[in-house]
Amino acid sequence: MAGEYSFDVVSKIDQQELANALDQAKREIVARYDFKNVLADIKVAEGVLTIHTTDEYKLTAILDIIKSKLVRRGVDLKILGEEKREDASGATLRVTIKLIEGISADYAKTINKLIRDKFPKIKSSIQGDELRVSSKSKDDLQDVMQLLKSSPEVKLPLQFTNYR
Repeated sequence: MAGEYSFDVVSKIDQQELANALDQAKREIVARYDFKNVLADIKVAEGVLTIHTTDEYKLTAILDIIKSKLVRRGVDLKILGEEKREDASGATLRVTIKLIEGISADYAKTINKLIRDKFPKIKSSIQGDELRVSSKSKDDLQDVMQLLKSSPEVKLPLQFTNYR
């Protein structure tokens, strides 16, 4: 039997799926009757999603469309960070949403503590913007995965990679 099993906990955005979801959202917005001759601009640059539209109603509709497309493409909605709303020129509304990627050091400590409190025999170490979790039992590692997926304290989109 092997000595130890391990996996890495990461938080990454699949950029291709994000681009595909936003492209589908743009197509749906162009095709919808209630958006005919209405400003509805969606852009992503440097980890920030920017939506520019005419009013609050249109903004809510655009966000709903984007979220539904992200879910269909398998992108976790937890990537959408805090919304920052501001008035733009011409009585329009601009919203910027920071896209969350990577595990910060403070958040990694929180996840590390969560794992150690629940599973004292499992080792977890912080390695840059990811965590390495290792144990002698594969079942314990799967239990850790379930814990991290279901815990309300975890507010990041987590993926489990490098399973050995």
